[in-house]
Amino acid sequence: MTSSEPDGRDGAAATGTVPTEAGATANTASGNVANGAGAAEAPVLTRRRQLGSPSARSLLLTLLGEFVLPRDEPVWTQVLLNALGELGVEQKSGRQALARTAAEGLLCSDRAGRRVRWLLSEMGRRLLSTGAERIYSFGTATEPWDGRWLVLLVSVPESRRQLRHRLRSRLAWAGMGTPAPGVWLSARPDKQHEVAEVVTELGLDKVSSSFVGAFGRIGHERELVAQAWNLADVETDYREFISVFSAADPLTPRAVLREQVQLVHAWRRFPFLDPQLPAQLLPGGWAGTQARELFHDRHEHWAGAAGAHWDQLCAGIT
Repeated sequence: MTSSEPDGRDGAAATGTVPTEAGATANTASGNVANGAGAAEAPVLTRRRQLGSPSARSLLLTLLGEFVLPRDEPVWTQVLLNALGELGVEQKSGRQALARTAAEGLLCSDRAGRRVRWLLSEMGRRLLSTGAERIYSFGTATEPWDGRWLVLLVSVPESRRQLRHRLRSRLAWAGMGTPAPGVWLSARPDKQHEVAEVVTELGLDKVSSSFVGAFGRIGHERELVAQAWNLADVETDYREFISVFSAADPLTPRAVLREQVQLVHAWRRFPFLDPQLPAQLLPGGWAGTQARELFHDRHEHWAGAAGAHWDQLCAGIT
């Protein structure tokens, strides 16, 4: 799910691709990155805005990934606008989101008289498929940690701020943390190939070096983790996610679809926020485990009714 490098927070968050701006948000796991070094039918809960208020384009991409991609069938403009309308998006904003997504090459149009229907382009299918894999497999790794660290040393002049920002965002997405300027680390040595690609794509391979090894006798690993990542903020987001969606109880198919979309929207940020550290490096009672179980439970439980409502929306526009 990558369009080589999506431009902006909405595209990255909505599709689960490499983000280029999300590194500037307040609650990213790497603290140095963030700092530059009826009840069922009611509107979205106010607290949910803390999990990320979705834009029209973000919601559209979620609809495409959840309902259009699996069916691989064209969908009329009005179906997408109606579904977005049920999510609180005005028609004008919905049409703008459609136009922007099509202009980026993610959608192809097919005109029938005055009406238009949309189909995912090859790039759109690839983008959404890769993102779905990343979102739904996030947090499922079970291999024990062998105690080795991947350490990257890379230097970018302060004057090249855009490049520094892109590097920070890409490395943070890969789960890297930065305990000091120019130093990045991960408890996942298997990320070395991914990190090498980032460095090469950004033209920094000549000013970078890396090594893999165990922690030495000097210092303490937990202190290093605290310097490299702001896990407290990540856990706060996880607990907010749990609070919101454990209480969700949609009573109609329309409400279920809305909750399903909001669930995916809220969850898809966590692959960027959470570095997925080994259990022995995490605080006791880490909320990420419960949040992951809740996400998969709710998503599976709501999938049938949400999909049926989507099919009903499609059947109503022929």
